[in-house]
Amino acid sequence: MGLLDNKVAVITGAGSGMAKASVKVFVREGAQVVAADISGAEKDTAAEIGDAVLPVHCDVTNEADIEAMIATAVEEFGRLDALLNVAGIAEGVMLADVTIEHYDRTMDIDLRGVLLGMKHGIRAMLAMESGGAIVNWSSIGGLNSSMATSVYGAAKAGVISLTKTAAIEYAHKNIRVNCICPGFIKTEIMGAGLEQFPGAVEGTPMKRLGHPREVAEVAAFLASDRASFVSGAVIPVDGARSVQIA
Repeated sequence: MGLLDNKVAVITGAGSGMAKASVKVFVREGAQVVAADISGAEKDTAAEIGDAVLPVHCDVTNEADIEAMIATAVEEFGRLDALLNVAGIAEGVMLADVTIEHYDRTMDIDLRGVLLGMKHGIRAMLAMESGGAIVNWSSIGGLNSSMATSVYGAAKAGVISLTKTAAIEYAHKNIRVNCICPGFIKTEIMGAGLEQFPGAVEGTPMKRLGHPREVAEVAAFLASDRASFVSGAVIPVDGARSVQIA
């Protein structure tokens, strides 16, 4: 018996990183997954993992794409049980150098994309009248601050706020909404840019980077019936980095 047997999930950003790892973990646990991405790499994810994965092109800043992504899950699999809003970007800019273009791009992908995913995911879950689970990706950057992350941190803090509000608004409909805050995770993007974060390992009490699968395992639990009374939670997955004083 899998943790997610007979469940249908939609996962954004599924062409790489933590989202791709989540697709693998969800399928391992018995779910059928709509793997969405803007890059085209969602097709590679589906080809690698198998028939339980349906690739869908989706620009999370485009509401029509989001609506179509959710509709595809319902049309192809008959329901929507879980939604993982993972797609995001991280571009470092010092506050005095922030441009409107940078602001709009970061907010549109990291915050607007989550809002739109939740909007249409919740609508689908309400129509089923059987509840569901949403897991949003924030960051330890949404809990605390570091250099050159003003807009990114604001967007990720916004994801935390959205999560808490939605958890309250739809609790009576058995829709649970939780949030994961990853620390330094060795994804394709982070792995290529570790020279920008020389303290990534040393500053993490566990003295290593996290692996995408370790974050995905937390998401699988939150999406499962074992987490049936967990909603509104904000869970760092960061090797204790966010709780240390210095």
